[in-house]
Amino acid sequence: MHHSVINLIKIKENLKDNNSLPNIIAVSKTFSIENIIPLIEHGHLDFGENKVQEAIEKWSSIKKKHSNLKLHMIGKLQTNKVKYVLPLFDFIHSLDNLKLAEKISNEQDKQNLKIKIFIQVNVGKEPQKSGLRTEELDEFYNICTRKLNLNIIGLMCLPPKEDDKKIYFEEMQFHKNRLKLSELSMGMSEDYIQAYTFGATYLRIGSKIFGKRI
Repeated sequence: MHHSVINLIKIKENLKDNNSLPNIIAVSKTFSIENIIPLIEHGHLDFGENKVQEAIEKWSSIKKKHSNLKLHMIGKLQTNKVKYVLPLFDFIHSLDNLKLAEKISNEQDKQNLKIKIFIQVNVGKEPQKSGLRTEELDEFYNICTRKLNLNIIGLMCLPPKEDDKKIYFEEMQFHKNRLKLSELSMGMSEDYIQAYTFGATYLRIGSKIFGKRI
């Protein structure tokens, strides 16, 4: 059995005390399709990429063969790449500004496609990170859903690395419930168990599945 499959099984074991398993996104960015095939053959469905060009090269033909695969855009998305994202990806986790929201809305109309979207929240208020501040969230969510007809399914965050993440995960859970959203994308290789205890429904796990990136 391939090491990535063994690792995925271990992760599921670590989470199985809970009633329902979250969706595990295998963050396959920088890994070749040869590393990914064993997971697909094992029946894993959710994969994450952060560069559009790399994703097109890797996934275009394999997604035609496996129509049940779900591809998640987890990196920063430039407006000029939106037209390429819609036909290939099933989820965007990184909606972080109005210009991008408007572009997605326009492209959806043009291509007659609808994509599932998470709003990225800068929950730690870090100047170097993308995402909405929590106080901007309500207005932005209302514009996205009422004016732009976007399918906002949840919130996403990348909390500060050095702090105790519990307070950030708790805050994200609060906002998700307050907005009556169903999904929460948070938790990575080093903190996925803690994120799950605070209601994460999508975990973005890379190195714990594939090993260290070179």
